[in-house]
Amino acid sequence: MSETQTPPKTLQYRIDGPDDAPVLILGPSLGTTWHMWDRQITDLSRRWRVFRFDLPGHGGAPAHPATSVAELADRLLATLDGLGIQFFGYAGCSIGGAIGVELALRHPHRVASLALVAASPRFGTADEFRQRGVIVRTNGLDPMARSAPEHWFTHGFAAAQPAIVEWAVQMVRTTDPGCYIAACEALAAFDVRGELGHVGVPTLVLVGSEDQVTGPAEARTLVAGIPDARLALVPGASHLAPVEQPGAVTDLLVHHFSTAWQNASDSTTGLTPIPASPITPALSAPVTPIGEIAPASPAQPEAVQQGRPDPYVAGMKVRREVLGDAHVDRETAAADDFTGDFQELITRYAWGEVWTREGLDRRTRSVVTLTALVAGGHLDELAFHTRAALRNGLTPAEIKEVLIHAAVYCGVPAANSAFRVAHAVIQEETTP
Repeated sequence: MSETQTPPKTLQYRIDGPDDAPVLILGPSLGTTWHMWDRQITDLSRRWRVFRFDLPGHGGAPAHPATSVAELADRLLATLDGLGIQFFGYAGCSIGGAIGVELALRHPHRVASLALVAASPRFGTADEFRQRGVIVRTNGLDPMARSAPEHWFTHGFAAAQPAIVEWAVQMVRTTDPGCYIAACEALAAFDVRGELGHVGVPTLVLVGSEDQVTGPAEARTLVAGIPDARLALVPGASHLAPVEQPGAVTDLLVHHFSTAWQNASDSTTGLTPIPASPITPALSAPVTPIGEIAPASPAQPEAVQQGRPDPYVAGMKVRREVLGDAHVDRETAAADDFTGDFQELITRYAWGEVWTREGLDRRTRSVVTLTALVAGGHLDELAFHTRAALRNGLTPAEIKEVLIHAAVYCGVPAANSAFRVAHAVIQEETTP
């Protein structure tokens, strides 16, 4: 076993198992540490060199936030490169599963086999995760910590295992809030539904039957989209199936990585998996793996972009990220022959030409926008731009200072009305 000090662009890690064994990586869920895999290590480390890592700011890891799944994958690869590890099997839970999909899509030559636990090609909606970030920025991690047990475990397990529940709550409470918010941003932007057909490694999709976060429906979407994938449904488990049903999860992982390990290419370490001895499953609950395969949809040829990119595309992306999918969907759905051209105008020029400029960050643009709306008395727009300001990283205290400052230069009556609108929005958005 070994642990490390962590430079900013790498990840904190721990290794268990023989130095000359093939490498198996275990990726954690949001709000957890590498200890979520503790009950798998005894069995897995007999056959593999097991590499576990912590997300930034989790488990005492340095708080260097990463705002995309791709950045987390790059940091993992940089860590592995430093150790000379070029080829590996990968199992990840939730956001750890997202990292695994990213690796299989962008670096397929390095992944021998993949296991996705409680994963999804898209985790909920972007609005849900950005809302979670607003709540954490305002209230800290206590609301997330208190709600973790009901999301992670079945009711029966939580009632019978109070020590494990308390351990889970403390994992969340000791996470760096800024890194947690950054991970929420990463999940908000993660969407590989259209790319699953390009995952070219043998894949096990494992999900707890009682998972209400990323449940069997999301698992079946993965299996239907990934050409060489099988589904294992674990009864009596919720989101953290490796913790709740450790025996079942361990047996499924051992079987998958012992039988579905692609050969390393010439550029890898050349390690081959150790043959698994016959196992007599001692499952913590009956498990019926369900195999489902569906052919991937044929890839559509990409259009060749000529000249300057259309700002409408970038504008719609930024507009959704700042104002939220729900708001933008309402506005675009309500557009008709009379208003449709105006919706296109603001998407293309306000959002595609101005909000995408690099001269100011989004926090600063929110400050400017709030002030301008107060000055103009545009209270309807002030409401959804207050919501946008929270999503862009302003705290309620900072929004208050913006409005106080605007009172001096825009007038007390204008600021008074603005305070009423902003207060209502902040109460709605930051209440757990």
